[in-house]
Amino acid sequence: MKQILRFLALMLAFVSASAPAAVLDAPEVFLRNIESTVSASVETAGSYTLSGGGRQFVGVARDGSVSFEGVSFSQSGPVSLSLQRGSETLATADSRVIAGWLAIVPPFLAIAIALVFRSVIPALFIGAWVGVLAAGGFTFSSLVDSLLRVFQTYVRDAVADPDHAAIMLFTFMIGGMVGIVSRNGGMQGVVDHMVKWANTARRGQVATAIMGVAIFFDDYANTLVVGNTMRKVSDALRISREKLAFLVDATAAPISCVALVTTWVGYEVGLIDAAVGQIAGYDESAYLIYLRSIGYSFYPLLMLLFVFLVAGSGRDFGAMLKAERRARTTGQLTEPGSEIVHGENEGREIEPLPGGTRRAINAVVPVVVLISGVLFGLYVTGEGDTLQDIIGSADSYKALMWASLVAVLVAFVMTLAQRILTVEQAIQAWYSGIKLMLFAMIVLVLAWTLSSVTELLHTADYLVSLLGDFLPPAVLPAMIFVLAAVTAFATGTSWGTMGILLPIVVPLAWAILAANGMTGADDLHILYSSVACVLTGAVWGDHCSPISDTTILSSMASGCNHMDHVRTQLPYALLTGIVAIVGGTLPAGFGVPWWLALLISAAVLITVHRLLGKPTDSSPA
Repeated sequence: MKQILRFLALMLAFVSASAPAAVLDAPEVFLRNIESTVSASVETAGSYTLSGGGRQFVGVARDGSVSFEGVSFSQSGPVSLSLQRGSETLATADSRVIAGWLAIVPPFLAIAIALVFRSVIPALFIGAWVGVLAAGGFTFSSLVDSLLRVFQTYVRDAVADPDHAAIMLFTFMIGGMVGIVSRNGGMQGVVDHMVKWANTARRGQVATAIMGVAIFFDDYANTLVVGNTMRKVSDALRISREKLAFLVDATAAPISCVALVTTWVGYEVGLIDAAVGQIAGYDESAYLIYLRSIGYSFYPLLMLLFVFLVAGSGRDFGAMLKAERRARTTGQLTEPGSEIVHGENEGREIEPLPGGTRRAINAVVPVVVLISGVLFGLYVTGEGDTLQDIIGSADSYKALMWASLVAVLVAFVMTLAQRILTVEQAIQAWYSGIKLMLFAMIVLVLAWTLSSVTELLHTADYLVSLLGDFLPPAVLPAMIFVLAAVTAFATGTSWGTMGILLPIVVPLAWAILAANGMTGADDLHILYSSVACVLTGAVWGDHCSPISDTTILSSMASGCNHMDHVRTQLPYALLTGIVAIVGGTLPAGFGVPWWLALLISAAVLITVHRLLGKPTDSSPA
């Protein structure tokens, strides 16, 4: 017994002796002459000293931790830090000091590569690689090590993060549901009900617009289903292919980015969450930030208004007016001599089976289950007395995962119960829908990776040191809108643009607000508007870009010459975008309520359309 007690005493002494008296949590990288915070866990209250690079910083421990504010160094290179109490060294850490401008190299290099090569995946990966290389001091020995570290550490951590995994699973399940309800004919059934009402050119256009809004949960599914289905109806009503392509393209992304539950939501919430994670002292739910940013999404909301305005009024202007009058008077649905490339294989795997059923309920029920499931999940996982408190405290990741799983199961069971598809066919449809989301998930993972690297390099801190003193917070959202639009126009992808910009913009907006003493609840509209402007600017640039994926799909699905589609849609997108900036984003930045700015912008858009638009059924002048 004595031996056992002696052994336990020895083990206790060993554990006590081996446990560190303090743990120093220092950044891996410091920016030259940019202040940072270093913290440490300690056992004893009192005064502590942080030494390194020939400088000393003093902090007082409270509740088992001590923070050293304003830590900065003026010389680049390795720096050894030591935590001391009196003459005793309690902990050490090694860091590196780099030039501040290196912090912005990774994101801006990613943007530049995306612009030049029009491919966002290598742009994001190379940007992350260069960022890790910069953290290592740009030494030759770290060239290969940094490349491996990007994949081994940062990409792995992006995938392994539980919240990231939840977003990926939710998005994949939504894609799978889209595959099933498309393959079982449910989506086609919804379309069939819509086209029965369309017996004039105006009604045909309105029906197309309604269909574009109804299929709100995925822009790709929207484009492929609406374009391919409504083409037969629009041809019979002598609606030009250019107009059909516009109606398809102008409803797909705008409705997907402002609806409450879409394949975009998980992607956006994931990016917002990663960006908010870089902000100390701000813990608002990423999903709630997304919801609050919808009111500031002026371009998508105004474009949806403009679509119905054009469709219902029968008035057009510019190249679209010429195309519509050509179709009405001559029956030529496309520009003579234009080459048309049909997307014959696009979405073929999720098209309804030949001769199969076309029941709208097979699509409507799963979508209703999805939406109501998310709302129920938010309510169940949230706490508080008001709806805002409940949603703000809710676990949106759980809600999205629960709802997407149940929606897929409902779609699967309904399909099997009616013997529309076999078990194997239903699984294949589900898998085909998932494959449509794979590229987006690769982009998202790499965006998370770049976000981690920019956090490592304190990119937001450096940007605010450059811009925070003279950039008025009120104009920040408008500047972000233009930057996102230019990036999306050149790269052709709104998702890639969001992946590159959101991790930078959110911390930057918060830092600028903090520098101006504007972090109160009344000033957060700048942050919400900045989040919205990354998304809406990206959609605007996407609509104007001839290399946009959705623009190309819209042309193919509508049977329209691609450049004819770009040429006729561009004036409409430019008009709506300018009104969105001038009448919406800028006034909202200066404190005008978003709903008032939206009403003013809508009134301006309606007025300008009335002045410029001419009846399409009239004879050409």
